[in-house]
Amino acid sequence: MVPLSILELARVKQGSDARRALDDARDLARHAEDWGYRRLWVAEHHNMQGIASAATAVVIAHIAGGTSRIRVGAGGIMLPNHAPYIVAEQFGTLEQLFPGRIDLGLGRAPGTDQLTLRALRRSPQSAENFPQDVLELQAFLAPRAEDQRIEAVPAAGTNVPLWILGSSHFGATLAAELGLPYAFASHFAPEHMISALRIYRERFKPSDQLSSPYAMVGVNVIAAETDEEARRLATTQQISFTELIRGTRTLSRPPVDDIESVWSPAEKAHVRQMLACSVVGSPETVGQGLQALVEETGADELMVVSDVFEHPKRLRSFELIASAAGLARV
Repeated sequence: MVPLSILELARVKQGSDARRALDDARDLARHAEDWGYRRLWVAEHHNMQGIASAATAVVIAHIAGGTSRIRVGAGGIMLPNHAPYIVAEQFGTLEQLFPGRIDLGLGRAPGTDQLTLRALRRSPQSAENFPQDVLELQAFLAPRAEDQRIEAVPAAGTNVPLWILGSSHFGATLAAELGLPYAFASHFAPEHMISALRIYRERFKPSDQLSSPYAMVGVNVIAAETDEEARRLATTQQISFTELIRGTRTLSRPPVDDIESVWSPAEKAHVRQMLACSVVGSPETVGQGLQALVEETGADELMVVSDVFEHPKRLRSFELIASAAGLARV
């Protein structure tokens, strides 16, 4: 089996708060490094009361400070929301604090709505500069040139590894052109997964960071002792996606016995399309599902989302996933 990593959504749950979500994320990371996961990433989202990772660099510091081996990073920073210089300073600082453990995944979407984008003081047109911004950020993380007048301190020379994130052919093409690793967001937008991966591999150009293509695929995985229990736990994520379609932003909700009472037929079809890249079930079911996904995609690494409401059951899900995938305990 290929390496497994974790996308931590920092979900704020009903009856809880953001501090608990952030502490649970750090607790998960502590366990994950013992279970053999390679990295844990958090993502930038704004104006979503159910997600506590808006200040992504700060959250990464919180998690990395509570662990010792697992790589921690952004999956990702939405680069159009920020000046590349500031991102370089932040992640260069993280690399100085936690050397050899920081990843920087970059996305082109705003990670929020248009009204919040104005509150960020960013123009919707900022996304058009994404390729140039990636190159600028890369330059600030590289060793300082002799005639360079603007230096990102203490980022220069840290060479924090960059990843391109995407759910379309644009990201695949850019990652290939720049010779960077590529992470496809199939955990919520699987439609173009196979074609985007093909484009990335066919057009890849070696770079100083990467000599050959390296593709990560996102996948929703919920594991429990039985298929039936896993399907019940999975209703928490199904409810979240149903509310996303409705345009409502609420806290994470506990699982339900009858998901059919929650969504309409149209919503059900939409959610199932978005969550098509999912494996839900017992360890045996999960092991077979992950192997099938690797064979279908040729993924070099899988990034797992396991959106389970109760923290102990979420830990158990990740532990069962690691066991099903044959990860070596550290």
